[in-house]
Amino acid sequence: MQSFDLVLMFLAFGTLLGMARFLGELFRHFNQPAVLGEILAGLFLGPTLLGRVWPEAHGLLFPEAGPGAIVLQAFATLAITLYLLVAGMEVDLSTLWRQGRLAIMISLSGILLPFAAGFLAAWFFPLFLGAGHQAQSLAFPLFFATALSISSLPIIAKTLMDIDLYRTDLGMVIMAAAIGNDLVGWIIFAAILGMIGQESTHGASIGEVTVLVLGTAIFMLTLGRWLINRLLGLVQTYASWSGGVISLALTLTLFSAAWTEWIGVHALFGAFLFGIALGDSSRVRKHTRVTLEQFISFFFAPFFFAGIGLHLDFWQHFDPLLTLVVVIISIFGKVVGCGLGGKLAGLPWNQAWAIGFGMNARGAMEIILALLAFEAGLIGANLFMALVVMALVTTAISGPGMQFMLGHKKNRLTFTDFLSAKTFVPKMQVNDCWEAIELLSRVAALQAGLDPLEVIEAVKSREETMSTGVAKGLALPHGRLPKLKKPIIALGICSQGVDFHSVDNTPAYLIILILNGSQDSGVQLRLLADAARIIKEVENLEEVKNITEFSELLHWLRIQRNKAGVPKLGPTNPQQA
Repeated sequence: MQSFDLVLMFLAFGTLLGMARFLGELFRHFNQPAVLGEILAGLFLGPTLLGRVWPEAHGLLFPEAGPGAIVLQAFATLAITLYLLVAGMEVDLSTLWRQGRLAIMISLSGILLPFAAGFLAAWFFPLFLGAGHQAQSLAFPLFFATALSISSLPIIAKTLMDIDLYRTDLGMVIMAAAIGNDLVGWIIFAAILGMIGQESTHGASIGEVTVLVLGTAIFMLTLGRWLINRLLGLVQTYASWSGGVISLALTLTLFSAAWTEWIGVHALFGAFLFGIALGDSSRVRKHTRVTLEQFISFFFAPFFFAGIGLHLDFWQHFDPLLTLVVVIISIFGKVVGCGLGGKLAGLPWNQAWAIGFGMNARGAMEIILALLAFEAGLIGANLFMALVVMALVTTAISGPGMQFMLGHKKNRLTFTDFLSAKTFVPKMQVNDCWEAIELLSRVAALQAGLDPLEVIEAVKSREETMSTGVAKGLALPHGRLPKLKKPIIALGICSQGVDFHSVDNTPAYLIILILNGSQDSGVQLRLLADAARIIKEVENLEEVKNITEFSELLHWLRIQRNKAGVPKLGPTNPQQA
């Protein structure tokens, strides 16, 4: 590259990254995923806007051919490969196994119905849907069916955190179902890439490629996980503390990507599988995970998502009717499929539909799949644009849809409605989370007239499934008891802090135990979400350590509600007087 080419390259990279991060943060400010803003940045800098108002600048910064175009394309490929590493690390297979029948049933129904709807639509109307010039008779329906079946695990996790449902029972079910959903979807798509004539570098047949794909997935999710864990132990022993692990992770990601590209499927599949295996290792510390995620998500990923819009003209390729059909089919298939699965598994209708909306978020994963199919000639530009719009729409409505189905926007309950001075325990003296659970369970059992051992068992069983440590020093252990007619809340303050394995590794100073009847899980979800809201504007709950009086506690909670903008609705508990 000549000196002037390097100048243009740095200008293009800086412009793209700066615009993508600015709009990404703007969307975050309005509680929307940053990826929406990053894609919009690409549309602004591409032929949709910049190419129309200043075509000379667009052609100079983002050329269609030449050294600059090659470098930008190569960097975008590296960026999304590393992003799939982070996405894979979000997959916790143990969560899927712990949820068992419920998660598996929702995951399967959330795949089967949208897969069937997408396959039939693409089989009978391929031309209307925009099959590409390389689409074979079977490959296009299979792709379209898969595209409507997957979810976006990182977006789902972020949405659940935003609406304070991540650590609830419902949140765990959604996460577990999404894990199974994405894993199956990516394996199917990898096989499709082998079907559409993406030749392997060693000339393997379609059947051989399919066998290699399945073999790679099985190896990476079994023996590969064990080998990676052992290798990380050696690195931690002999290499620098965090840098050695990060270097090894990135090195093996690139090797895994090279392997799956060599066998005839996309490099992203290898990075995703390696991310699952790496994320499963207990040797990858929280600091290392956060460093990897932030570096990739805030530097590499914006280049890819903004780059999507650089070569697409929204006004030329946007087909309103096609987009509307794709959006309707995708929402219907996923929401109804997951909703029916949840109902068949025994959930009430409102929670079943809430799961459907939660699983409906397609986000970045949908866009990645669509781009791979577009580059392979499997779909045309109009369908690619429709799938991008569908991914954005389903992501935007996921959180509000869940809240509407669960009734979080109306008849709001507050956990203080069920808290009394008799269930307030200041100055807790406990050594770990299990002692804290036992102490608060006995206090709640005494107030409710229940067997303390039964309460302890119910709460401990829930805690063993997934930690209820939230963040900033808050823990929300909870359980369901058939004999309980109304919720019981016990609140404890531990000045030395208790390790509840929270997402930010902060010890819990404020521990709120929530008990309710086994058939009243909707109320439990609303109480858990309400309790989680009090920490939104708090840096750390260490400030509660010195609270010893119940009236002082209520005053502090009222202040936090005002800061977080949470109104105090509903009747006041007469026992609070």
